[in-house]
Amino acid sequence: MNLRGPLVVGLLTLISAGASIAWQHYCAPLIAAAEQDRQARAWLAVLPDASYDNQPLQQPIALPDPDLAHSRIQAGYLATLHGQPSAVLLLSRFPGYAGPVDLLIAIDRDGRVIASRVLQQQETPGLGARIAEPGNTWLQGFNGHGQGNTPDSAWALKRDNGQFDQLAGASITSRAVIHAIQDALRYFDQHAPQWLKEAPLRE
Repeated sequence: MNLRGPLVVGLLTLISAGASIAWQHYCAPLIAAAEQDRQARAWLAVLPDASYDNQPLQQPIALPDPDLAHSRIQAGYLATLHGQPSAVLLLSRFPGYAGPVDLLIAIDRDGRVIASRVLQQQETPGLGARIAEPGNTWLQGFNGHGQGNTPDSAWALKRDNGQFDQLAGASITSRAVIHAIQDALRYFDQHAPQWLKEAPLRE
C-alpha cells in the first residue's frame, strides 16, 4: 500500500493549519488595535479638535453614585487644553423603546452640551433608530443647552409643553434621550467642582 500520498496530504494540512494559526496570532493585535482606534474616533467625534490637546480617553474621572433618575453613567473622561479642563465626556445608558441606549455626551466646563452621539441602540429601524443614523441632526437640538440656561420645565417635548422637538414617530425614544441628557447635566453640575480642579500642567 502506497502511504506517500496520504502522508503528503497530512503534512500539507498541518503546514496550512500552522500557517493559519500563526497568521491569526500575528493579526489579532493589529485587529484589536484597529478596533480600539475606531472606538476612540467615535468617542472623540463629539469634541471639536481645537478644544483639547490631551488624550481624554486616558484620563478617566471618578463617578460617585452613577445611578440617576432615568439613566446610569457608565463612564466619564476629562478633556484638557493647555493643562486646563475644557470638557467632560459622559457615557449614559438608559432604557429606550426597544432596549438600552448608550449615549455619549460632551459637556463644556460651563455645563452646556457640546455634542452628543449614540454609540449603541436597539430602537425600531426607521423610527427611534434614526437617532444613530449619520446625518441625523435631531441630537444637535440639545447643543448649547445646560441647567443654567434651560429651566427644568423646558426639558420636555414641545407636545408636553417643553422646548424640544420630537424625533418623528419616536416619542418614547425622544423623551428618554431628553431625560438622559438632563440627568447627565445635573450630574455634571453636582460633580464639576471635583472634576474641573486644575489639571497638572504637562511638562
